[in-house]
Amino acid sequence: MARVTNRKRKVVLGGHDGRITPRAGLHLVSKLNELLSISKTIDSAGRSIKKRRRGLLLGGLMMAMAETMLAGGDFMCDLDNQRKDSAGAQLRAVPGVPAATTFIAIGKRFDAEARTRLESANALLVKKAYALLPAGRRTELSKIRPTVDLDPTDTEVYGRNKRGSDYNYQGQRVYRSHPAVWAEAGWALAADLGSGRSDPRPQAADLLARALRALPEGLLRPIVRADSGFFDHNLAEAALSQNCDYAIAVKRTDAVWRSERKIPDENWRCAKGMDAEVAECDYSPKGWPSGARVICRRVKVFANELSSDPRSRRRRTIDPNQLSLLLAGDVAFAYAYSFIITNLDGDICDIEAWFRLRAHVEETIKDSKLGMAMRHMPSGYESVNAMWMWCALLAMNISSWLQAFTEHDKANGRAHGKRLRRELVCIAARVTHHARRIEVHTSLEDHTGAFGDAWRALDALLVGASP
Repeated sequence: MARVTNRKRKVVLGGHDGRITPRAGLHLVSKLNELLSISKTIDSAGRSIKKRRRGLLLGGLMMAMAETMLAGGDFMCDLDNQRKDSAGAQLRAVPGVPAATTFIAIGKRFDAEARTRLESANALLVKKAYALLPAGRRTELSKIRPTVDLDPTDTEVYGRNKRGSDYNYQGQRVYRSHPAVWAEAGWALAADLGSGRSDPRPQAADLLARALRALPEGLLRPIVRADSGFFDHNLAEAALSQNCDYAIAVKRTDAVWRSERKIPDENWRCAKGMDAEVAECDYSPKGWPSGARVICRRVKVFANELSSDPRSRRRRTIDPNQLSLLLAGDVAFAYAYSFIITNLDGDICDIEAWFRLRAHVEETIKDSKLGMAMRHMPSGYESVNAMWMWCALLAMNISSWLQAFTEHDKANGRAHGKRLRRELVCIAARVTHHARRIEVHTSLEDHTGAFGDAWRALDALLVGASP
């Protein structure tokens, strides 16, 4: 029988009679909160956004919403729904689940200063989580150059009263989140929130600096990897000035197309891991640091693979000269091109294959949207939506830390969204009190399976962390 002693309560697996909760797995989040002091770290990061230190402060409020998202909550009203789970409240990191109106009221005060303090707290949590990782996993991360991925993502909203939102190039009214993610660990380091018209380039250098401050000490030289929205020599210079290398997707301009057409046929080489070809071209954008090189990848595209919509993304990746011939039926196929500018040395096929791993980070960010509800921006207030975004990123980090500490992701990879809830969070259990302790009685399958293993692994970490 696994036991952990808290200051005010004891919670163990076992028990018989009592009330049922469908979210017993949230006690794993509570254990993680105790291990890392997540809510306390956020509260201690700076001046409180509340004048009176009554009820929940920012850390408790964000932790409560992160727990709600991990349990499948999509909107702020899910806080009110989970307040009804009196049995499960005893197992949560924040037993007194706040009302949705409380979240909104405090979210209105989530200004630039509060966001800065929150990022500082997040940086401390990242470093603390890294230090507590299993030795093998920590050693593995220390041997790989950390990649800081900059990849903005749009969240579509509806209604003109969504303050701070705007229309993007597709005609959608959106908020645009700019997260910076440590790719190898899958942890969010920093983030900005803008509108559909927000240009990420002016703030990119500052976002990068904040993300680098969040990385643990003792790692190898970082690499900044970004999509074409960050194609700017200022970002490259900022990376070099902060002891980083860079690899950034290149915007397809007329000068880029002219350079691609000059590549000799014999220079094209087979790409690694996909049916494509790679070559280096002589494009040298003005103002970029010396030593920059541009790598090009091309993939065959047939006419039946093209969308009839002239705004489709695939059409923009094809050389305009080739596209006209393909649409006219004069050629059997054309090539879709992608370009990377980087200062990295080494084989171009290796660099291109590594850059393609951005897809894994896109999946991580996607988990914050589809798994943790950043697909919504539910409030009409920009500051409330900024706090909602950070709750989703915090929930994403908690999901990753939970699985890393318990090694739940070792066998089948990291569980996202629905699978995480099925395996670790939304676990039905009977909760009862006996001998001044709370007992949690699950099914035999959960007791001996992944949920029980995670429970016992966190118990061991808590015992090891105790003074």
